[in-house]
Amino acid sequence: MKITVIGCGYLGATHAACMAALGFEVLGIEIDPTRRSALERGVLPFFEPGLPELLVEQVESGRLRFSADIAEAAAFGDVHFVCVGTPQRADGHGADLTYVEAAVTSLAAHLTGPALVVGKSTVPVGTAERLQEILQSQSPAGDQVELAWNPEFLREGFAVKDTLEPDRLVFGVRSERAEATLREVYSTAIDGGCPVVVTDFPTAELVKVAANSFLATKISFINAMAELCDVTGANVVTLADAIGYDERIGRKFLNAGLGFGGGCLPKDIRAFTARAEELGVKDALRFLHEIDRINLRRRKRVIKIARKELGGRLPGKRIAILGAAFKPNSDDIRDSPALEVAHTLHELGVHVTVHDVEAIEPARTKYPDLSYADTIEEACAEADLVMHLTEWLEYRAVDPAKLGEVVAGKRMIDGRNCLDIDAYREAGWTIRSLGRP
Repeated sequence: MKITVIGCGYLGATHAACMAALGFEVLGIEIDPTRRSALERGVLPFFEPGLPELLVEQVESGRLRFSADIAEAAAFGDVHFVCVGTPQRADGHGADLTYVEAAVTSLAAHLTGPALVVGKSTVPVGTAERLQEILQSQSPAGDQVELAWNPEFLREGFAVKDTLEPDRLVFGVRSERAEATLREVYSTAIDGGCPVVVTDFPTAELVKVAANSFLATKISFINAMAELCDVTGANVVTLADAIGYDERIGRKFLNAGLGFGGGCLPKDIRAFTARAEELGVKDALRFLHEIDRINLRRRKRVIKIARKELGGRLPGKRIAILGAAFKPNSDDIRDSPALEVAHTLHELGVHVTVHDVEAIEPARTKYPDLSYADTIEEACAEADLVMHLTEWLEYRAVDPAKLGEVVAGKRMIDGRNCLDIDAYREAGWTIRSLGRP
């Protein structure tokens, strides 16, 4: 069996390298010449732990190569994974399906024999049905071409593990043949005990957005509790520990802080609500609008705290921002709370200096007007206030006493609620958290 992966961005490059690692011959289709050239050299245009080494290994083995020719892909592959992006539309909250539809349409024109096309992109429910019609009406092979939907559940920073050792596999299929093909593709994981959910197209499409919406809800719930803790003197960390012991709730994703960002959760919950409105059931997901509002409000909250810590005045102050990526172990700055806070402070007249372990260059490209530092100490030099906004392990490991030697004022805002408050206070710092006294 030969596999193609159409679209070699974050999802596609990871999937292609991992499929090759499982022993398949893989052809990655990438139309961006700069990205394709880098991949051909085994170079990733983004940061993901463990993936660069795997990519180099598979390219050098000959099992993985890249092309821009969709006709070559159609002739090469037995199974075609569609991994292109579905960004938020510029004119609204819905998902932009331009890339998915273009990928399937261009592939369909060249499919002359039996093939399975597998969607992995996150799409609004109902998309697969339409893509199935495109495939069978526009493919020379007609009904010999089938569609399946196999949503991805990658966590940035753990994408290789999540692909090779998934915690579940979802197959949206319409035939035993399609199911059997996917079981063969994922036989290593299945033989290792990975549960498989076999279902229809709509359910498979809903799984990813439903999962992300639930996670977003859980995060925003504890952040709402943090707002109450701030005004009552309660401790949101202890609160989360206590309710987390309830097995119906669980402790994961109950970490209050600056809120979520990235290319999935914000985009997906907005697209989900937009699709619900199109289907005439907008009231069913009305609560997700408030989830989004709670999340965005966290960014304003931390700026309000910064202003208070600096005596009510921000213009002319120097603030060090520790973090630019939306989460650690990633250089992804899409909808990053940390970077938005930094940019907002800059617009308010603050001298902002940003440090991040991996995301400095992407941040500099998006916000060239901000100042950036290569080291934590350089970022914090003469700062009136330090704001910890992305929970890299490197920031937790900082010695508060040594850091205190370079700042102008020992003031810290822990926007991720994970620094050692006692250690900072013992070193003479004033430290504020979100929901912790």
